[in-house]
Amino acid sequence: MKVSDYVLQRLREWEVEHVFAYAGDGINGLLAAWGRADNKPQFIQARHEEMAAFEAVGYAKFSGKVGVCAATSGPGAIHLLNGLYDAKLDHVPVVAIVGQTNRSAMGGSYQQEVDLLSLYKDVAGDYCEMVTVPEQLPNVIDRAMRTAYAKRTVTAVIIPADVQELDYTPPTHAFKMVPSSLGMAAYLPIPAESEITRAAELINAGEKVAILIGQGARGARPEVEQLAEVLGAGVAKALLGKDALPDDLPYVTGSIGLLGTRPSYELMQDCDTLLVIGSSFPYTQFMPDLDQARAVQIDIDPHMVGLRYPFEVNLVGDAGETLRRLLPQLKRKQHGKWRKKIEKDSARWWEVMERRAAVEAEPINPEYVVHTLDALLPDNVILAADSGSSANWYARHLRLRGGMRGSLSGTLATMGPGVPYVIGAKFAHPDRPCIALVGDGAMQMNGLAELITAAKYWQEWANPQLIVAVLNNQDLNQVTWEMRAMSGAPQFLPSQSLPDVPYADFARSIGLDGVRVEKPGEVEAAWRQALACDRPFVIDFRTDPAVPPIPPHASLDQIEAAAAAIVKGDSDRTGMIRQGLKAKVQEMLPGHKHRDGSGSENTK
Repeated sequence: MKVSDYVLQRLREWEVEHVFAYAGDGINGLLAAWGRADNKPQFIQARHEEMAAFEAVGYAKFSGKVGVCAATSGPGAIHLLNGLYDAKLDHVPVVAIVGQTNRSAMGGSYQQEVDLLSLYKDVAGDYCEMVTVPEQLPNVIDRAMRTAYAKRTVTAVIIPADVQELDYTPPTHAFKMVPSSLGMAAYLPIPAESEITRAAELINAGEKVAILIGQGARGARPEVEQLAEVLGAGVAKALLGKDALPDDLPYVTGSIGLLGTRPSYELMQDCDTLLVIGSSFPYTQFMPDLDQARAVQIDIDPHMVGLRYPFEVNLVGDAGETLRRLLPQLKRKQHGKWRKKIEKDSARWWEVMERRAAVEAEPINPEYVVHTLDALLPDNVILAADSGSSANWYARHLRLRGGMRGSLSGTLATMGPGVPYVIGAKFAHPDRPCIALVGDGAMQMNGLAELITAAKYWQEWANPQLIVAVLNNQDLNQVTWEMRAMSGAPQFLPSQSLPDVPYADFARSIGLDGVRVEKPGEVEAAWRQALACDRPFVIDFRTDPAVPPIPPHASLDQIEAAAAAIVKGDSDRTGMIRQGLKAKVQEMLPGHKHRDGSGSENTK
């Protein structure tokens, strides 16, 4: 048995079933071992190492297991980095296995020699090790897997090409040998009882409680629902926690932040008590004023508590276990004006979304595209949104219900993971339908090539439904609108304009299916056709770049600046764009209350 054979054997013993990878001579030894191992764990061939990393992230996000990716030395290892940073920043367990030049060539400026230990020092800072002798195994593999699981982070194992070819000899019962063992013991950290009591006293003293949850609350859904009922609270969700609680609960105000909802914004502006569960939501400006609310945070990671807000009590522990101990000490609050306002605001927000989706556009309103999908979502769907304006519509127009899952690049907010995320999800759950919402910029960057990966593997999936919806507006739309709203600058065409690409035609050319949609009346039929198709399907929606993804906290000054920029730079489209802005203004004004107490009558 060679070292390469043993590496794959140890991965199998850790119950790794897939490795997302791309070949190269720096891992030739591992590739040969895969041949001897009957392709177990299965080598999933991406089109690019960055896509392999994104697929490992998608697999890990939607399976709860460690995602594993592999790449050759030098350029292959470098290509993994963006996907690995996506995993690190979203606290997703991923292990990278990368090749390196022969030990005899190290330090000699050899071809493709890169100092990988230094390169990976940050992204895999919790555990990054190079194997130089066989006896380092299995310890290195075990610690990489265990650390990724325990700290929900990225780890890396670097194996020089010549080491892969060595005969495997295990560590012995001897000095400076490090034997190892398999497995990750289950454990749930719990705060001290005295700290839970302090938190309960603080929450009991409040009258208007707001709850903010993130992905760390996903395993505590029953407890969060009970908490909201006991406290008469509203619940806002950080975008990575969009699937942590159903959107059809009347007190759920939806997403918070730049891509969030008006009810979530107002929930934070009016509360006197804040409870944050399983989230390190970064945008302090969307939370209560720093002297407005008394606050408690619950997080499993002691390094992530006390961030973003002056919390009086920080509870370090598993969300579900902590809430089960906190709930008996909480006093039930009446569902009075506070709760009724939350439910009224949430119901009204959905009416606003319906009106915004109905605004005419040229040729199609992107909000209508995503709003139409909401009612058609399969009960067990897995959704991924790419970075860009598509993430706005995912955040605001899709109500995740029951067991639906969804994610995106939350913290890194990198472009391009939408399609590889759902491919990774299909290997985690081959029986579930998957849908990616991507802009044309992200599709041109990564998605088109990765359709080839879908074409290569889709017949292995029990359910072939994988839908890629491209919002094709020939514009890098999110940045265009950020420039208008924040800088008062018109669209800079050399940086923002994108070529029109026949995405559906390309899908059909490689054995998939697809359709181009250019009229609003064709939108629902296209979704239904895709959901009924017997293979992956691409919908090329020709959408209007004039529909503004302006955040819910945008001031009227910012909207005015955006309008001025449009008049200056896009005079031929001014009428249509003003219509979209008018819908935004109408959404903002009714009942809107500023921090200074002025109401909508004073801001018309």
